[in-house]
Amino acid sequence: MFATLSDRLADTFKNLRGKGRLSEADIDATAREIRIALLEADVALPVVKEFVGAVKERARGEEVSGALNPAQQIIKIVHEELVAILGGETRRLRYAKSGPTVILLAGLQGAGKTTLAAKLALWLKDQDKTPMLVAADLQRPNAVQQLQVNGERVGVPVFAPEPGNAQGVEHGGDPVEVARASIEEAKRRLHDVVIIDTAGRLGVDETLMQQAADIRDAVQPDEVLFVVDAMIGQDAVTTAQAFLDGVGYDGVVLTKLDGDARGGAALSIRSITGKPVMFASSGEKMTDFDLFHPDRMASRILDMGDMLTLIEQAEKAFDSEQAQAAAAKLGTKGGFTLEDFLQQMMQIRKLGSMTKIMGMLPGMGQFRDQLENFDEREIDRIQAIIQSMTPAERENPKIIDGSRRARIAAGSGRQVSDVNQLVDRFFEARKMMESMARGGGMPGMPGMPGLGGGKRAGARQPAQAKGKKGKKRVSGNPAKAAQQKAAQDAAAAAAPANPFGNPDGADLDYEKAAEQLNLPKDFSQFLK
Repeated sequence: MFATLSDRLADTFKNLRGKGRLSEADIDATAREIRIALLEADVALPVVKEFVGAVKERARGEEVSGALNPAQQIIKIVHEELVAILGGETRRLRYAKSGPTVILLAGLQGAGKTTLAAKLALWLKDQDKTPMLVAADLQRPNAVQQLQVNGERVGVPVFAPEPGNAQGVEHGGDPVEVARASIEEAKRRLHDVVIIDTAGRLGVDETLMQQAADIRDAVQPDEVLFVVDAMIGQDAVTTAQAFLDGVGYDGVVLTKLDGDARGGAALSIRSITGKPVMFASSGEKMTDFDLFHPDRMASRILDMGDMLTLIEQAEKAFDSEQAQAAAAKLGTKGGFTLEDFLQQMMQIRKLGSMTKIMGMLPGMGQFRDQLENFDEREIDRIQAIIQSMTPAERENPKIIDGSRRARIAAGSGRQVSDVNQLVDRFFEARKMMESMARGGGMPGMPGMPGLGGGKRAGARQPAQAKGKKGKKRVSGNPAKAAQQKAAQDAAAAAAPANPFGNPDGADLDYEKAAEQLNLPKDFSQFLK
């Protein structure tokens, strides 16, 4: 969504790196590039003026002129200003103190309200709530049926007393009465959240506004959420303002954030309307939905990654017991098997698209082309190869000889070279992971503390390092070995006594020894 904006900002900041001091001309040039980048991203002009003005004012202040690295300080200022125009802090749902919490969805037709209602219901289920969906869109053909199908997919009941317009037949029904009756139904069935899906229009008109306002007055919702398609550009701001004036709402939900539009609507709505963006939908799956975090979105735009979201998704998807068992196997040589590797791959798949996962890592913007061309089916191919192996082959890949590899390739529909590559990569990866698990760090990294491989392979070692426990090698020639032993005995006899030991085996007189140390008088209590 923000690829164009991210690339332009990255190029702008690249010109600042290496400068120990920023001149007035540098600040003006940077502000000009930021202005162009925001305008190209479809950000509203008033928002652009306010943003650039704030950045220039702070860039001329002491926080940049006195900084050790002015370029990094400029990036920090831009990040903070982006967080500010995106809303500052994460806005969470307000729940009713008594009775079910009522959430009313409003927006234009095609914004994705019906799908989003089911996504929100699934998200609330994960928050230990018991939501109920309400089909109050009786105008769009098959809207009621679509909500029922989506409700069944996420395991949430749907209140739909009226069939709406279906199969080309117009049915009557009052959406206001449906919404009003849903509250009593929720109380009767003990649901603590009610999500009402309302009708939209292709454009803003009086009928749409009046119907949404009537439903709002009938149910007195705790939250009114305006659902807007993030891909409609500048028109998103106009529509958001019209709904704010006609119906009023408490927060905004952005849909289709995974599209290829420029994304300026997300940066404009908060500043123009004053209402926070509360949720964001970024995919077709029902799980592609979460709270909108302004600081994390700003970090993504500036290619700083979004590690917090990645960690949260990993905590939901990964089985902690299974992960601990796999980690324990890494500590033993050869303990990590292809079966364990397959299980780890399946857990990674639960996180979603690999392109999205990699995109959350810092600095991955420079590899955007490679990520977009990444073949998501590669994991399926790996799965097919491993599942074509016998349990014994997965447990001990070393037994996979030429004939076995040919059989595995035929069973998985792949080439023998694909099987060879997978097995070779597995051995290399296991060796590296075992080294890291033992605290050796990355193998083959000479002289790097904490990275293992402190000495180059084949390098000459000191005499003390040869053999075990620092002993010198004994010659295989009996006569020469006897000479070595005689020389060692003579050297031991001539060596002075060990000052820290008691070679005679006699008991020491500790009190007499303490007197010879001339310790303070009051120190004797510590020798008892």
